[in-house]
Amino acid sequence: MNKLSIVDWIALILIVVGGLNWGLVGAFNFDLVAAIFGAGSAIARIVYILVGLSAIYSIFILGKLGKK
Repeated sequence: MNKLSIVDWIALILIVVGGLNWGLVGAFNFDLVAAIFGAGSAIARIVYILVGLSAIYSIFILGKLGKK
């Protein structure tokens, strides 16, 4: 089985954070990232960008995991 690199793990963790945040937004209209870092703040935007980039990167992780 292929091992995941530290970058792979960081990307997966960010995807989980993003998924949980969207779950909170959908269920309770509560944006945790905005609550922690401030709505529209530079740090919140960076977190959103990193989550998005992680999702794109995960497409390649899935390909790596699918190979035997």
